[in-house]
Amino acid sequence: MGRRVRTRCGRGTAALLTAVMSASLAAGCTSGSKPSADGRGPSDSGRSPRQQPAPSAAATGPVLAVKIDNAPRARPHTGLKDADIIYVEQVEGGLSRLMAVYASKLPKTIGPVRSARESDLELLRQFDEPTLAYSGAQRRLIPLIDAAPLRAEPPGRTSGAYYRGSDRPAPHNLYLRPGKLEPGAPGTTALDTGFTYGAAPVGGRADTFEAVNFPLTRFAFTWSADQGHWLVTMDDTSATTTDAGRLSPATVVVQYVKIRKSKFHDFLGNNSPYTETVGTGQAKVLRDGKAFDATWSRPDAEGGTRFTTKDGKQINFAKGQVWVVLARASS
Repeated sequence: MGRRVRTRCGRGTAALLTAVMSASLAAGCTSGSKPSADGRGPSDSGRSPRQQPAPSAAATGPVLAVKIDNAPRARPHTGLKDADIIYVEQVEGGLSRLMAVYASKLPKTIGPVRSARESDLELLRQFDEPTLAYSGAQRRLIPLIDAAPLRAEPPGRTSGAYYRGSDRPAPHNLYLRPGKLEPGAPGTTALDTGFTYGAAPVGGRADTFEAVNFPLTRFAFTWSADQGHWLVTMDDTSATTTDAGRLSPATVVVQYVKIRKSKFHDFLGNNSPYTETVGTGQAKVLRDGKAFDATWSRPDAEGGTRFTTKDGKQINFAKGQVWVVLARASS
């Protein structure tokens, strides 16, 4: 997918340069600062609240991306069955987080919501001005979020968008009402990911089970011929939702990427890993009870990611939800 020209309303050039320069001078550990809403680092509270946007005539606009807590205490999740794409990424201490992207439908509630990371900004640049909902961010990351081509929506910016649930302890109980942020779902044309959907490529091999291990999280995907989907397991437990049953994507992509140290740390001093999603590498595409070896390519941040066979043909995904597991590539 080629580079796209974007319009960034309400951000002056001077402000943009100032934010970037501020971030470059502010690298380092954030210990001793005020905790954020999710307890991982300093908060980006203090910004002026913004009221709910007025509904537009047509339900078109940006995708909604929501950072999802995936600690064991955060499960089961809410609203994930309606996501078009779910990205799985590694965070501090070998734990994992999810990023759920919504375009075709907005559920009533999504969560639990957790904090943003630096690599989220690169991942989201393939979408046109997406809305990013997250619980907070460490202080030194905020200038980069403000400078990114997205609409940031932490708690406190839009009245009534977030609330705390009573069924589990903080910080695993922050939920989003997406209808407070968007008048409606923008439609699948907003998914500028480079993904294509259609018939499976020729070849592949029979494969009904795949597992991906993060340092402290295990994901497994089991093919269900009856359902025509992959059933998700996390840490040897079925991954269910509070509102729509078990998580069961139509396509699973294991994308092998470089995961390196960033210049940021959480409030405990653990380095925040940076997942590189621009470049090229190997991948495995799971669909229809088969596995297809693939090459992924994303030459620049503004473009989407293409998955191709060894002879260079585009790999179509099955219609339905897609999971992209960003797994560490072997060195």
